Amino acid sequence: MTNEHLNKVAKITLIFWLMKIVATTLGETLGDFLSMTLNLGYTVGIAITFAFFFVVLLTQLSVKKYIPVIYWLVIIGTTTLGTEISDYIDRTMHLGYTFGTILLVSCLLLTLILWFRKYKNLEVFPIADKQKEIYYWTAILFSNSLGTAFGDFLGDYFGLSYLQGACVTGGVILVVVLLHSLTKINHIVLFWVAFIFTRPFGATFGDLLTKPLDKGGLHLGTLNSSLISVGIMTILLFIAHRQYKHSNNG
Repeated sequence: MTNEHLNKVAKITLIFWLMKIVATTLGETLGDFLSMTLNLGYTVGIAITFAFFFVVLLTQLSVKKYIPVIYWLVIIGTTTLGTEISDYIDRTMHLGYTFGTILLVSCLLLTLILWFRKYKNLEVFPIADKQKEIYYWTAILFSNSLGTAFGDFLGDYFGLSYLQGACVTGGVILVVVLLHSLTKINHIVLFWVAFIFTRPFGATFGDLLTKPLDKGGLHLGTLNSSLISVGIMTILLFIAHRQYKHSNNG
């Protein structure tokens, strides 16, 4: 078997980044739907999203190969739980987005350090070893939580609108793409920078869809926005599955 067949995670391609952005938008709107629209609060929101994340993660860890729908359900689980974690740190624990960002950066760095100490690399594809996959998902959860906190930090500390926040984080992603193409900077470092910043980039679109008109949003509501994101994600998932099936047959 090739390395790609001995693998449990998605290959890093353009469709991966598109799905990551849509998944983060869905995570933002769905997290807000639970905690705000349904008025369940952040503690209950964390409990619900953690339960979903835990179930789909166990399913992902139990399968023997990469299955797109299961993998992306875990990604959605991390983005939704990440939204609740970030909001819980700020709005329930009242620690603020600055402290929350520092805390989550520390957790992410610790995870990556432990990962590197054990495997001597931080390669994100292919991954077949179960313990390495656990490091992978832990890092993704912290990076998605961090991305939420950083996006809210931009709006809260600098007073940026949702569109301005999207431009800032989109600009960072563009710089990362250029650095990847034009320099020899470690591609793993660039991957994690891009992974973190696609979170607030997608989340700002979630806010743009849901927030009232007087706050710069489109006022579609968290439920309608979540359904739109689910529809787009379903289409992208179908494309990803076709590509994966074609590459295996080829």
